[in-house]
Formats: sequence, C-alpha cells, structure tokens
Amino acid sequence: MKAKLNKIAIALGGNIGNSKTIFCSAISELGKGGVENIKKSALFHSKPENCPPGSPDFTNAALIGEWAGSPDELLKLCQQIEISTGRPAKHDFNAPRTLDLDIILFGSEIINSPDLQIPHPRAASRLFVLKPLAEIAPDWIFPGINKTVKQILQVNNRI
Repeated sequence: MKAKLNKIAIALGGNIGNSKTIFCSAISELGKGGVENIKKSALFHSKPENCPPGSPDFTNAALIGEWAGSPDELLKLCQQIEISTGRPAKHDFNAPRTLDLDIILFGSEIINSPDLQIPHPRAASRLFVLKPLAEIAPDWIFPGINKTVKQILQVNNRI
C-alpha cells in the first residue's frame, strides 16, 4: 500500500548568490528527495526584515507539492539541501544566506516541537511568504487560523 501523500508548502528565500539558479537546484533536489507534483511560484523580491544592517535584498518564492514521509524527514531533507548550497549548518538568526527553505504547511497538521513548528510561526504575517504562496495555492487553509492563504494576504495587504 502506498503511503499517504500530504500536501506541503515550502517557502524559498535567499540573498547571496544567484537565487534563481540556487532555487532551481533546490527544487530539483526536493524532487529527487521524494517531493512529488511540485508546482512553483514566480520569483518575488523583498527588503530584508530583522536582518543585520547592510543585508542584501532577498529573492523569494514558494512551492507546493506532495510528500509521503514525516514532517521531520522533510525538515531533514530541507536542511541538507540548504547546506549543499553553501548555508552553514550553524548560522546566526536572519544572517544573509544562499538558501532558506521553510516548511510553511504540512497538510492540516499543527506541529509545535523544539525543532519544527508548522504552520511556520511567522508565515501568516510575512508578505514575502504569502504573495508567492497565494499565486499557487490561494485556497489552502492555514490550520489554527482557519483562513485561506488569499484571505490572510488580503488582511495583511491592508495594514
């Protein structure tokens, strides 16, 4: 019997190197690692938030897909891909980076462990996550908030 596929959403961000090339490589690696039916957003650009002074602007995107493994297995895959693109395993919070892969949604699960929080705790307040995600999954529901990506984006765009 085939394992249940969970719908997942991942945010991609980076502000060092050629983000477009790095994102393409990361998406390819996610596919090789077991993420199926990947659909990606366009690239978006954003100013750094809560980053060290002088940090370069970010390139952002989102992808959705399906995953048969556990949330922790997906986190491990994402971290391995980040490291393979040159992001140090140990890094300062919000330091400039080649690649950041954040698991935003994992089906309708709510996870709150020391290593993983899903939905991502700041995703619903970040336009650089919501805009790309709304492009490819506007009707996906944020568990705990019980609003769609599009509804959350509309509220945040008015602020």
